[in-house]
This record gives sequence, C-alpha cells and structure tokens, in this order.
Amino acid sequence: MSKDKRGAIISGIGISPIGRRTGIAGIDLTARAARQAIADAGLEPADIDGMATMGETPVREAAAHLGIEVSWRDRGFATGGLLSPVMAACNAVAAGDARHVLVYRTVRMIGGSILMDGADRPGTTSPDPEPPPSIPGLEWMGPLLTMHAYSAANWLAMHCQRHMYLYGTTKEQLGWLAVNSRRNAGLNPNAAYRDPLSLDDYLTARPISDPFGLFDCDVPVDGSIALVISGSDFAPDCANMAIQVEAFGGAPSEGGWSWDQRPDYPKMASVDAAADMWSRTSLTPADIDVAELYDGFTFLTLAWLEALGLCGEGESGPFVEGAHRIALEGELPLNTYGGQLSAGRMHGYWVLHEAVLQLRHEAEARQVARADVAAVAVGGGPIAGCMLLTR
Repeated sequence: MSKDKRGAIISGIGISPIGRRTGIAGIDLTARAARQAIADAGLEPADIDGMATMGETPVREAAAHLGIEVSWRDRGFATGGLLSPVMAACNAVAAGDARHVLVYRTVRMIGGSILMDGADRPGTTSPDPEPPPSIPGLEWMGPLLTMHAYSAANWLAMHCQRHMYLYGTTKEQLGWLAVNSRRNAGLNPNAAYRDPLSLDDYLTARPISDPFGLFDCDVPVDGSIALVISGSDFAPDCANMAIQVEAFGGAPSEGGWSWDQRPDYPKMASVDAAADMWSRTSLTPADIDVAELYDGFTFLTLAWLEALGLCGEGESGPFVEGAHRIALEGELPLNTYGGQLSAGRMHGYWVLHEAVLQLRHEAEARQVARADVAAVAVGGGPIAGCMLLTR
C-alpha cells in the first residue's frame, strides 16, 4: 500500500437503520447507507467511480444495485486491517486513480461475513471469479486453539490479565468504559442499547472470559455505514463540510500476525499503527479533541489510549477511572456515539461516521464543546489501523 496519506477528504457519510435481528437484507442496508453518503457529498451515483468494502455486500452487487460504473476498486485485507478499504481509497484519490470512492461496511447478525470485491456469496457466479480473500494469521492460532481459546474474547482476556498483572489495572476501570459508552448511547437515537448502565450492573453481569463479562463485549447488530472519499480539491464543492484526512497508519503485528508472540506482549499492532500515523503528521496527541476508539472489548480501548500516546504506558486504567476525563464534557471525550459496547458492532466504521459528525459540529445532544481534531482507531491483536481527521 502506498505511504502517501495526503490529498483526501471525507466528503459524505451515510448510515442505515441499526438494530438487532432486523431481518433486512444486506443489499438493502448497503443501499440505504450508500445513497445517503452520496447525497451528503452533493453527488449522484454516476459521480462515483470507485468502490471498496470489507462487508456483507460485494462491490459488484452493490454497484449493480446502485447503478454505479466502477473503474477502481480495492481488493484486499491489507496493512490497515478493517480500515484497509478506507486507506486504499484515500491513496487512490490522492494519486488520481479515482475521483470519488464509495466505501461501506455492512454487517448482519445472522448470515453476515467479511467479503471484499471478488468474493461473492456461495452459490453465485461472477464474470471474473476470484478466490475469496483469506484473513491472515489463522496459521498462528494453533497454540491458542489447543488451550481451548476459540475466540477473540479468550485471546484478549489474556492480554487484559497480563496488563492487570503488570500495571494494576482493575475490573472496575474496565467497567467505567462500559458505563461511559452507555451514557453516550443514551443520547444517540441509532444506538442498539440506550437504557442506563451502572457500574454495579457491569460488575454483576454474567462472566464471559475472565476478566471479561457481558458488558465488556460489543453488541452484534444489523446495519451499514458508508462514506465517500474524494480528492481534496473537491472540498469547496461539497454539499456539507469536507473533513480532511490528515494522516493514517496501519500495521500487522511484529509477531507475524500472531496474537501472543510479540516481544512486548501484551501490546498489540495498535502500537505500530499509531507510530506509523504519528510519523506522517506534525500534530501530536495533545492536539486531539475527541477520540473514537475501537471497543470490540473494553480492553482494546485501553490499549489504543496507550498506543496513541493519549496516556502513558500502563496508565489507561487510572485515566478512564470514574469516566470523568472521557465524558462528553471531559478533557478527552471518548466514543461519543456509544461505542460498539452499546451502539453496536459496526467493525470500526461507526467511529468514522461519528468523528465526521463531531468535526462538523452536527452531533446534536452528544456534541462535544471543542472538536477540531479527531482520532479514530480500529482493530486489535495482530491487525490495526488508525486515522487523524481534521476540520
């Protein structure tokens, strides 16, 4: 992937209805979000000449449904993990390979999958069939599977336990992330769960994988989020405020896509992705006004706070304790839309949608007082990607 991070904007955003077991077809969710994003940018479907996804609906199906002729498309699970399609789109418009790229992520609780262009659903045919893309790292999972650790909940629980041992991080500190997310979700009409959540509710929830309980884990939903990536010269013509992609970074783990073989365990690829991003901007962690950080599990947010330099190594637990610093009115508003813990698991694309709303000052009841620079970060374990967005 090219290292040129300049010359791209987010010109439009869109979001479908979000819910649990909605029964809505993936193509319909995709179309709702995509049409909204295109219109938000002040464009027509005919203006879109590139598409990329890591979602339920393959590009060729979405393009046909929307009436889009695609001349550029992304085809891979690359260095930025789940944000790879966004990063590839930024590079494409910066290089002049496309003018406006529609990027979307569609998920469904039942029957959903990670599919990229060239990976059609089973039973369908394509004029240019390609093998479905594989997610790297499965060959490294043998030792974990022999310990009957079959899911990311198990693998990240071990990271979290190590962090607790090294730095004194507590279960209660994890809980404040869940409480803060639910508080923010209460202000988000699209969130899956909006009822108040207390620290006691969190602590007494059923266990999942020690130290994680039910509210340490994200909420599966049906939904789609889309954005349009355009060249920066389109900014004056955007129907709404264009958001500048200041920098981004991505990295696989130094352990060769391993969850547990990094020499600096329990650190993860988030450390490398953050270093890559900061090397490409004059901004610093002190410039960040709002942070939208991946919370597939609570511990991932702690890991990102440290990786991005928003607090010191081992200090993320005390940083979030009490949820004062990370509140909407705090020094670093965090996961202002409710996060994946309460709003819903959109695999890192809701963080982008929310960051744009915050930077445009369009987040309504959950709008933070100052929002000129936003950090978004996605992923955990051996894959990670992060971005800096500015007004």
